[in-house]
Amino acid sequence: FDFSRCWVILYRNSITEADTMLQNLLRGFVRIHILYHAGQGPVYGLWLIEELARHGYDLSPGTLYPILHRMERDGLLAAEKRLVGGRWRTYYRLTPAGREMLDQVRAKLRELTDEVLSNGGT
Repeated sequence: FDFSRCWVILYRNSITEADTMLQNLLRGFVRIHILYHAGQGPVYGLWLIEELARHGYDLSPGTLYPILHRMERDGLLAAEKRLVGGRWRTYYRLTPAGREMLDQVRAKLRELTDEVLSNGGT
């Protein structure tokens, strides 16, 4: 029995679980950014990709658009197609349900950051 091989398998699995957890957290952050910006005014995919890149998120269209479509299906965003420069572009705006979700997220974020970032929290 090769214990070193077993350790490598366990080590890889733990990295995968940690990576998955981080990925899920970052996806949540991306969704919060989308809610926020769509609440400021209509946004479209390429603009969101560039805006999120400013915050360190490297998203491809193949990652972003399924998120947008899911948020639309969930009733958080509404989509509208507009003809821009001879091409159709889909703009997304926040719905009332999306506004409610954003308000709830803001309250939870405030609570979390107050606790996690306070000097007395450790």
